[in-house]
Formats: sequence, structure tokens, C-alpha cells
Amino acid sequence: MDTKEILKKVRKIEIKTRRLSDHIFSGEYHTSFKGRGMTFSEVRQYQYGDDVRAIDWNVTARYNEPFVKVFEEERELTMMLLVDISGSESFGTKNQLKRDMVTEIAATLAFSATQNNDKIGLLLFSDQIELFIPPKKGKSHVLRIIRELIEFESKSKKTDLSQALKYLSSVLKKKAIVFLISDFMVKDYEHTLKIASKRHDVTGIRVFDQREESIPNIGIVNMIDAETGETLLVDTTSKKVRMDYEKYYRENVNYFKDIFSKCGAGTISSRVDESYVTKLLGYFKARN
Repeated sequence: MDTKEILKKVRKIEIKTRRLSDHIFSGEYHTSFKGRGMTFSEVRQYQYGDDVRAIDWNVTARYNEPFVKVFEEERELTMMLLVDISGSESFGTKNQLKRDMVTEIAATLAFSATQNNDKIGLLLFSDQIELFIPPKKGKSHVLRIIRELIEFESKSKKTDLSQALKYLSSVLKKKAIVFLISDFMVKDYEHTLKIASKRHDVTGIRVFDQREESIPNIGIVNMIDAETGETLLVDTTSKKVRMDYEKYYRENVNYFKDIFSKCGAGTISSRVDESYVTKLLGYFKARN
């Protein structure tokens, strides 16, 4: 993909996702993810309905009429996007690849954070750390993140969620809002998720294609493992083969849901032919 084509794609994603974040998500995001507390802002005259506990008695005594303290939310937060760019993310049978939807979700979240003046960082991973962009504010920073999501090519096709979570814990010491976006077709990340969830507000977003849920009966076919590159001859007429695959798929999905719940982290699942907008909004509203 040449530079002109990349910029065109960045612009297209910006227009779509920024409109969503401006009109739909920024308010929901703001109320879903609270700041670090309340900080004193000013005093003003008491108005009917104000909480009497907020009365500033020193100022009230000085002016001989009631004044109340006004507090503002200490808002500045950091959002970290952890995005799986392994081989399996390039799978898709409908209108788009999983990676395309992942990019749109990440961009929408990033613009929502920008609307609230929060910092945004990006971590791209496979079974290794592929790219780390430290958290910063601003539109140009978000556009750089979108560009990397579109054009970055991973060195490895495999996946290791533990590596990503471990790296997150080592580079981000203060509490952050963390969105881990993957198809979660691996296990063995409970320990590192538990550590990350104690420090950060973690949400796992599972993006999947309906064709991954089961194997159709289409005879004997060559199948390529997107993460290992291995080609296998699979007899899809065998009921056992189809059932074993469905069992393997379901185990990974259940592991994702159970482990995130056990660690006190949130989950969202969105199929590539579904509206991720509906899923994100539902999640934000449920948090509120």
C-alpha cells in the first residue's frame, strides 16, 4: 500500500469513527471512566437545592450569606490500546477482515478519549511486542495511531497475550483504561491478566468471524493455519473432526469470558458482520 492510499484510508476511518465518537461515545465514555477524584475549583453563592454539606462556613461568615464549595472531577486519564496483529487477525469471510474492524474500534475509542482530553497510547503485539507508542494527547497523535493500525506489518504471525500484558505492567505504572483487542484464540494468560487488572481498568474486546465458530461439511480440503503457516489436509465430512474443532473454539471463548470475569475485567464480543457501535454503547451504558 503506497503512502497516498494509506492517507486516504486513514482519512476515511477518521471521518467515520470521529463522527461516532463526537455524537455517540464521548459522553458515554466520560461517565463510564471516572477521573482520579474531585478537586476544589471555587466557591459560589448558595442556590436552592445545593447540598448543605458543601457550604463553606468561613466564606459564609465573612459575607453573611451562604456560599458553597464547587468541586470538579480531576479528569485526565490515560487510555492504552493493546491490539493483536497476529496472523489470525487477517481472517474474514464477510465484508471486512477482523483487522479492519479492530482498527475501527480502536480509532473510535481513541477519538472518544481525545474528546475528553485524555492521553492515548498503542501497543501492537503478536507473540512479541511489535510496536509501542507512549500515551500522548491530540488529534495528530490519534491519526498516527490509526496509520500504524492500518499499515504495520507484524514480524510474527503467532499470538501471546501474556507477553503484551506483562509489557503493559512494566511500562505503565499509573492506573490506565486498557482495551485489549484480539480474537482471544489462545489460553494461559490468567496470571498476567490478574496482575494488570489489579492496577488498571481492563476491558477485553473479542472480534471474531462467524466462519470461525464451526467447520462446514465441504469434503476434504487444505486448510492453512494463519499463525503457524502450516497446511493441513482436513476431512470435513468427519463429524468427529467438526465436533473437535467446535469444542476447541468454544473452550477458548469460555476461557476468555471466565478469566476476564474472575479478574474483575470487562468483556465485549463483536462479530465482524455485527455493529460494534451497538456493542460498545451497550457496554458503556451497563458500566454506568
